[in-house]
Amino acid sequence: MKNTVLTFKEAKMQGKKLTMLTAYDYSMAKIIDESGINGILIGDSLGMVIKGDEDTLAVTVDEIIYHTKAVKKGAKNALIVSDMPFLSYHTSIEDAIYHAGRMVKEGGAHAVKLEGGANVLPQVRAIVAAQIPVMGHLGLTPQSVNAFGGFKVQGKSEETAKQLIADAVALEEVGAFSIVLEGIPAKVAELISKAVSIPTIGIGAGRECDGQILVYQDMLGMFDNFIPKFVKQYASVGKIMGEAIGMYIEEVEKGLFPEDKHTFKIDEEQLKKLY
Repeated sequence: MKNTVLTFKEAKMQGKKLTMLTAYDYSMAKIIDESGINGILIGDSLGMVIKGDEDTLAVTVDEIIYHTKAVKKGAKNALIVSDMPFLSYHTSIEDAIYHAGRMVKEGGAHAVKLEGGANVLPQVRAIVAAQIPVMGHLGLTPQSVNAFGGFKVQGKSEETAKQLIADAVALEEVGAFSIVLEGIPAKVAELISKAVSIPTIGIGAGRECDGQILVYQDMLGMFDNFIPKFVKQYASVGKIMGEAIGMYIEEVEKGLFPEDKHTFKIDEEQLKKLY
């Protein structure tokens, strides 16, 4: 089934949980899409899991567009959402519309995601008015890592929890079709999910969200630099890949690969003419 912003909203109305994963290339997007995922996020997490950076801040609009184009070719049914990188929507409303438009027009995204609450309401309203669906992002917003003093859980006090709820309601009012809730107490995420009629997508926000999202390298056990508490590893793909590569190296060194079945033949008469 083709997933759209409308099917996301309908899923919440029907009490159906939504599933999302990140992807950054054609091959992985094809595998994830064919598994029946609802949405794929081309996240600025690529800064860490693809580029090897310490955070997401150095990711550019051009990089997001490049990876979105690759993912779009592999994913035929998932809703494709592109992250708006740091400073791509902070400087002005005009910049926000322009960069969001590039992600849709050049990258092929169906929607964009940006971080923040009350501070980004004008940008969200303007992007939605430009006919581009917007996914919000509240809580532990990675682009604010320096302001937060690290990757810390948000919304643990009455004041900050109330602000998150207010921000979620405000994001819905200006047109966001869904909201990612990251790194907040499960009970706060539950209150937010009940306060808005649009789906909430949790990552480290408990099971009462309307859906869940994870970075695929984390859930497949491919990225072990740091494993957040909220990540469940469903496989140890990194270990399997390492073992397979080790076998390949050993067989090449011992002359065991390639075997005859991996090689091509030439007609004997044609071969004689080469001598």
